[in-house]
Amino acid sequence: MVPNVAVVGATGAVGEIMRQVLVERNFPVRSIKFLASERSAGKTIEFRGKTYPVEPLRPEAFAGVDVVLSSTPASVSREYSPIAARAGAVVVDNSSAWRMDPEVPLVVPEVNAGALAHIPKGIVANPNCSTIQMVVALKPLHDLARIKRVVVSTYQASSGKGAKGLFELDAQIAALGRSESLPPATAHAAHLAGNVLPHDWKMGEEGYSEEEWKMIRETRKIMGDETIQVSPTTVRVPVRIGHSEAVNLEFERPITVEQAREALRRAPGIILQDDPARGEVPLALQAVGRDEVFVGRIRRDPSVPHGLNLWVVADNLRKGAATNAVQIAEVLLQHHWLPRR
Repeated sequence: MVPNVAVVGATGAVGEIMRQVLVERNFPVRSIKFLASERSAGKTIEFRGKTYPVEPLRPEAFAGVDVVLSSTPASVSREYSPIAARAGAVVVDNSSAWRMDPEVPLVVPEVNAGALAHIPKGIVANPNCSTIQMVVALKPLHDLARIKRVVVSTYQASSGKGAKGLFELDAQIAALGRSESLPPATAHAAHLAGNVLPHDWKMGEEGYSEEEWKMIRETRKIMGDETIQVSPTTVRVPVRIGHSEAVNLEFERPITVEQAREALRRAPGIILQDDPARGEVPLALQAVGRDEVFVGRIRRDPSVPHGLNLWVVADNLRKGAATNAVQIAEVLLQHHWLPRR
């Protein structure tokens, strides 16, 4: 089957990269359309050497579509993803709207691709960017020694706030370079240039941000283990693209650094960079434009019987969003899990 595809939110930061990834991975397409809000309708998009008009997001736009790759605000997704599913498409949704719905699989293909065999609502949820890269690194280690507890601190790029975040950071850095006063912060919670923001997300229960709760709940759902304890602190740093994470793991069974390295070296979607003496460590700048998750600085945690520390880095716009969505669509095609018309 060669599917008819629609990209929703096609003019946004993630939508743009979805288009790139579809081309780079040679995703088969019978026909494709690009949908966005009314204010973007009428623009044009180039895809595989052809020019396409951006169409307004309307219910009738999903007629005949098999796969929808969607990156919109959650409120838009709650309205339009069910409409697309009722029209016969499988929707791969990048918003937070459906992630914890028990009838919607939450999928990272390297971790739980089998969950795609059953899609009751016709919607598949793409996890949060910080969760995706972490669970790719956790999966081979969990299989080896069973993870009891995760303590993670994130160092998240400005692009997690979209194009407006990048524009604001760039403007602030330029102002600092000219020794001018910084323009006001509107995309981020405070000035990001030269700063670190531990409060750049809406606050939720018990003093944890919504981003932190996403990491707790999504990790358990993706890993299929509600017993895993997750203690996150999410932080915004003045980096344009590329999330970094310091991950501390406690296991039920013994695990050595060498065993962990070997498991990660063999795991799909991971590049091991673990020789700090030679400068081989995961760096955000080097992860930009890559689809893999980079793991390094693997070392024993001396404070618990079975513990390790890791440093995990990935491009938050690619593996953390667009690439993971396209990979989900690839699995659906490979296993013939798209509905037959």
